[in-house]
Amino acid sequence: MHVLIVKLSSIGDVVHAMPAAAALRRAFPDARLTWVVEKVAASLLVGSPVLDDVIVLDTRGWRRSLRNAETRSAIADRYRAVRRHSPDIALDFQGLLKSAAVARLSGAPERIGFSTEALREKASRFGYTRQIPVDDTRHVIYNNLQLAVAVGAAMPARYEFPFPPFEEPAVRVAERLAAHDIGRFVILNPGGGWVTKLWRTDDFAALADRVWEEFGLPSVVTCGPGEERMAAAIVSGAKSRRAVFIPTTLPEFVALVRRAALFVGGDTGPLHLAAAAGTPIVGIYGPTMPERNGPFDPVDVTVGRDIPCRVNCHRRTCDVHICMDIPVPVVADAVARRLKREESRHDG
Repeated sequence: MHVLIVKLSSIGDVVHAMPAAAALRRAFPDARLTWVVEKVAASLLVGSPVLDDVIVLDTRGWRRSLRNAETRSAIADRYRAVRRHSPDIALDFQGLLKSAAVARLSGAPERIGFSTEALREKASRFGYTRQIPVDDTRHVIYNNLQLAVAVGAAMPARYEFPFPPFEEPAVRVAERLAAHDIGRFVILNPGGGWVTKLWRTDDFAALADRVWEEFGLPSVVTCGPGEERMAAAIVSGAKSRRAVFIPTTLPEFVALVRRAALFVGGDTGPLHLAAAAGTPIVGIYGPTMPERNGPFDPVDVTVGRDIPCRVNCHRRTCDVHICMDIPVPVVADAVARRLKREESRHDG
């Protein structure tokens, strides 16, 4: 049997689909598992122990040069790769027209996606032969697993995230930490993709000072592409001078977060990578809800404002935008509680 997994992006979305791939591998140890993914998240999958093949698309890059012969050749090559080995089943975890198109173009006779009301683009339903209901009250990982269960996998007792080994990235990260004389540390990640998900950089800087003064932990600031100015603002704004910026690739970030005592950040890819790595988390939430997109370890802590407009918000821009006006002491208290819980867990 050949199963085609279609989850193109973003980073957090890809992470949230990984337990489904692990469940499929456990259920069908001899099956061929192929994952189709966008270039931006491919390094999280290439070399995964549960996958036989990873097909990398670059739709963003292709759109900029569709008239180019080289681009058309690359698209044709990826199309042939998707149809290679004749998939029996295609599972679309994305719910977009382009992901449904990939499933349909694969030639798989059985193409499964989510129920129409759960699709981000409703017209993608025409690409499926079967649709699976979604429970909006459950975490997105649970709902992703429902697609795997639909083809015979078992719902796992715990989520598995089958990352590649990342051995060389781990060595590079260890060297960078040693260069800064950093042992135990906290990660502060100010990015969020949407403006409405961002906590202020001066608040992150103040938190770095509190973490150093109260727990003796330096802060390592991380960010995604294009977010370097936010990271620099935190480092320069921390009066303790105990915050450093360490740029990383995605594999290096996974290696880094595995070593961290705590991750603090908003609803973005790095938080989901931290959750997958089992790192303690304090999540700062505004327009999205942690019940669906938050860390899934019950001892992790999320903070947010209890205001009516947060319910089913998901706005990427907002004229009011008060949901992220969360005081530093509130987040610092959450940090103290999460660190204490982790100490109690280890003592126990």
